Amino acid sequence: MYICICKAVTEKQIQQHLAEGVNSYQELRERTGVATQCGKCSGDARSCMRQHQSSQNVSLYVP
Repeated sequence: MYICICKAVTEKQIQQHLAEGVNSYQELRERTGVATQCGKCSGDARSCMRQHQSSQNVSLYVP
């Protein structure tokens, strides 16, 4: 499923970046461009990060 339509970023891509070691929302934005154009996907991207954090028991910085 697409999280960010503007930058064509999918949930799977976000999960892949998190699995590769991205540990902050800012870093995710820098790597993918998510929420850097219109910003409407910001909540969904943060939610995706929280879900990953819950499933992995990893501490991520998601303000």
